[in-house]
Amino acid sequence: MTRAADAGDPFEALGDPNRREILRLLSGGDKPVQEIAAAMPISRPAVSRHLRLLKNAGLVAEQAEGTRRIYHLHEQGMRAVQAYLEGIWGEAATRFRLLAENTHEQGGR
Repeated sequence: MTRAADAGDPFEALGDPNRREILRLLSGGDKPVQEIAAAMPISRPAVSRHLRLLKNAGLVAEQAEGTRRIYHLHEQGMRAVQAYLEGIWGEAATRFRLLAENTHEQGGR
């Protein structure tokens, strides 16, 4: 696991397929570590490390219920990633539209 993920870079955190799977699992609702680990092909300590990195990146949050930790998607962190991707996609879509319009106009002359 990388230092960038430790420092809280959400895109570095998303680079690992196990962490993406944890996010997918949490998209179905809040889950304790045991339930997440049971659905993963990795050990519980490895799941805990991945959860810590996702938490440091602002993508998940935890809540204590007795001795258990219940994890859920952290809305603010997920929205920040979504906004970033939508901004990039919006810029690319605008460039593509302009290119398509200019290509069409030039081809029709």
